[in-house]
Amino acid sequence: MNQERLNEEEKKELLKLSRKTLENYYLNGRIFEYTPVNPRLIDLHLGCFVTLKKKGNLRGCLGNFSSRDPLYLNIQKMTISSAKEDPRFEPVKQSELSDIDIEISVIYPMIKIRNIDEILVGRDGLYVEHGFFRGVLLPQVATEYGWDREEFLSHTCIKAGLPPNAWKDMEIKIFRFEADVFGEKDHK
Repeated sequence: MNQERLNEEEKKELLKLSRKTLENYYLNGRIFEYTPVNPRLIDLHLGCFVTLKKKGNLRGCLGNFSSRDPLYLNIQKMTISSAKEDPRFEPVKQSELSDIDIEISVIYPMIKIRNIDEILVGRDGLYVEHGFFRGVLLPQVATEYGWDREEFLSHTCIKAGLPPNAWKDMEIKIFRFEADVFGEKDHK
């Protein structure tokens, strides 16, 4: 990967922005205008996923792989989407905000793999595609569950609505991607 990774100050700013966006949205019903302290957050146009956890349990997670918006604005939009639009959960209530921890995954460009040996658990997230079926798991998921490469592939296929061993099918497209993953628990 050739792109320069985010530094600690940029990560802290994005986490604070995500928190303030969440709190402000529940007070005012809109995303507030923001000018980043770190100019790279304006210049970078990367995808991101914002994960919300309540007392360690997933409460919302949505994102994208690329964005025309500057990174800081994409973070703001995905923060609200994760809280309000994740179809797996009821929208987050204002009364829950103090129990919510935010984790951000800034996504770097996807790379189509030719051999599963290219996948490094802990570094890579996975995206599989087969016809209309698509599934993604972020890099931290395999580590959190202690999966090896094949388990990671199988669970990504399941997430796409495919059989667990579908990754062995030559028609399946498999992509890997790297991400900067950081959360409020790491930066308090």
